[in-house]
Formats: sequence, C-alpha cells, structure tokens
Amino acid sequence: MINKVYVNADGGSRRNPGPSAIGVVIRDEDNSMLSKYKECIGEATNNVAEYRALIKALELVAKYTRYEVQVFMDSEFVIKQISGIYRIKAKHLYPLFQEVKNCERAFEKVTYNHVNRGSKFQIMADQLVNEALDER
Repeated sequence: MINKVYVNADGGSRRNPGPSAIGVVIRDEDNSMLSKYKECIGEATNNVAEYRALIKALELVAKYTRYEVQVFMDSEFVIKQISGIYRIKAKHLYPLFQEVKNCERAFEKVTYNHVNRGSKFQIMADQLVNEALDER
C-alpha cells in the first residue's frame, strides 16, 4: 500500500444532458502513473458526469492506498459541494454526494482540490473523457 495517492478526475457531456464520459488519472507521490481509466456513462448532465468520475476515482484508488488521497478536479461546483461550501439544491445530485461520502470511508484522509483545466494531469483526465466519447 502507498501512503499518499493523487487522483485527477473529470467528467463531461456533449450537450447538457447528452452523451457523457468520465476520465481518471491516478499517480503516486513521485507523480509516477499508477493507472488511467475512461468510460462512457450514457446520457447525463455535466454535473452528474463529474460526480460519477469522482466516485469511480475513489473506487479505483482504493487498490493503491487506504491512507491519504488527494483529489483534483476542475469542477469547482463539485469540489465545493463535497467540501460543504455549497449546499446541494438539486435533489438528483444528493445520492451521488452520499455515494462519494461512503467511498471516503475507505481512507484515513481525503482532500479535495480545485485545479485549473490547464493543469498537466487534469488535461490527461479530460483527454480520457474525450477519447471515451469519440470511441462510443
């Protein structure tokens, strides 16, 4: 088991709602790539896709650590909801929020960070989203 793992997650929709996909990039403390993941998730809104990406990221990262996870996403909306800064007003997002909170229990510490879309590993996660959508 690794002490600390970094994960970039991204979800996207072509139209809103529309065909959607997720992308996840997992790396260790030295920024060495541990895993990449992409998947089409069917029809969804952009916010649902972002939440689904986060849930999948936490599920995948559990293979590598049970200690500390640093999550990076370019969705300020999701990061602020998960961090408790924004209330969840849309009822359909609450079950996804709860699922994230359930996934968090697998780890000693989970930290959420909003990053710029132009950050190196966020670009990789976004590319995985687009690859999945292009391949569907």
